[in-house]
Amino acid sequence: MTITIEQINAMNREEFTRLLGAVFEHSPWVASAAWESRPFGSADDLHAAMMNVVRESRVETIVDLFRAHPDLGTRLAVAEYSAREQRGAGLNQLTSEEYERFYQMNRTYVKTFGFPFILAVRGKKKEQILSAMEARMKHTANEEAAQALLEIEKISGSRLRDLITESRGDGMH
Repeated sequence: MTITIEQINAMNREEFTRLLGAVFEHSPWVASAAWESRPFGSADDLHAAMMNVVRESRVETIVDLFRAHPDLGTRLAVAEYSAREQRGAGLNQLTSEEYERFYQMNRTYVKTFGFPFILAVRGKKKEQILSAMEARMKHTANEEAAQALLEIEKISGSRLRDLITESRGDGMH
């Protein structure tokens, strides 16, 4: 399903939040607050407004957003967007050894930083994801929080671009 920015601009807060609430993992509050910034000229404008909501939030709220993300490679049920993105990276087909490696890395990461490892996995393979996880374990807490926010920006931007079709008729998404 795709929708135009004009259709999004015409929505009331409830419709807007229902449609866009999952763009930021289990955090419909982002969409609800961004609704105030309507009208949006493009998907990029909408995404910028949503990211501003996140960036202007209290640190504790941002950490809660980080914690709403699932572990990569988990066997637990995850939100539809995450499930699709993880399948695309082959994380739903891990061997027992690979699963155990992801499990241990996730546990170490959460113990170190206090939130799950967040990475925009679209277009990546499981080996690249593990490599990124290993490299980022060397970050300071501040570096990793900044990187997690950057990854959320990439993830949410991709999700919005998939959902919103430009209405100019130029075929651009």
